[in-house]
Amino acid sequence: MDEPKKILLIDDEINLQQLVKVVLTSKGYSVTTANNGQDGLEKLEAANPDLIILDMNMPVMGGVEFYQRICDAWSQPKYPILILTARANMEEFFKGMDVDGFMAKPFEIDDLLAEVQRILAKRSGALKAAKPRDENQPPSICVAETDAQTCNKIGAALLSAGYTVHLVHSGTEAIEHIFRIIPDIAVISFALNDISGEAVVTKLKKMPKTQDVKFILYTEDTPEKAIVAQSMIKKEGIEFARFVKYQNVEDILLAVNEVLKPNR
Repeated sequence: MDEPKKILLIDDEINLQQLVKVVLTSKGYSVTTANNGQDGLEKLEAANPDLIILDMNMPVMGGVEFYQRICDAWSQPKYPILILTARANMEEFFKGMDVDGFMAKPFEIDDLLAEVQRILAKRSGALKAAKPRDENQPPSICVAETDAQTCNKIGAALLSAGYTVHLVHSGTEAIEHIFRIIPDIAVISFALNDISGEAVVTKLKKMPKTQDVKFILYTEDTPEKAIVAQSMIKKEGIEFARFVKYQNVEDILLAVNEVLKPNR
């Protein structure tokens, strides 16, 4: 019989902490609890967790400092991490942390269980392939663009082409929205105002829930911006469906059609 997966649950909301512990234990997990980051560090070695569920806002030591303390020399966490955070703190952790998933408080306990199972399955190599899209439904596209006029133009062109379209205006919104709806394609501007487009793609590609989303990353079609964008993409080793040098909405529409061609 396989040993139960071990989870270190770090949260200062004791009622929520104990509820999550009871539910996880009932599903066969071995759960160690900690009331803050310092408590979590002291229990970390003995717990030897397969997954850390980490709250962001806690006394004594918060989630960000705990995360920094368990990162290696390359600033990567040594354990899989599922973040619990209020929506107001999303931008802070999206900018500075590479994690396997997140839950925005308040959340449904069934959603938390599903995310725990997904992360552990990916880490063990047992993650199931994503379900194929329902061919009777139009493909879903999420567009992330800071400039409202450009965003609306791209959105209108995609709607006219028969796609279901979701528009967001920042990297933080993009990560939260894409994680929630799981679109067929995410069309991301390289020059978002809070988190760069390449960082958005990198973070979502690392999360099991969104790793199969197809990404189109675009930048204005000027030599300077294209060179900067492509050099950063090469440095990060990002895998995505298309990189587009954008002049007009037809460039985006063509890229979307090409990416979805096998499914249409």
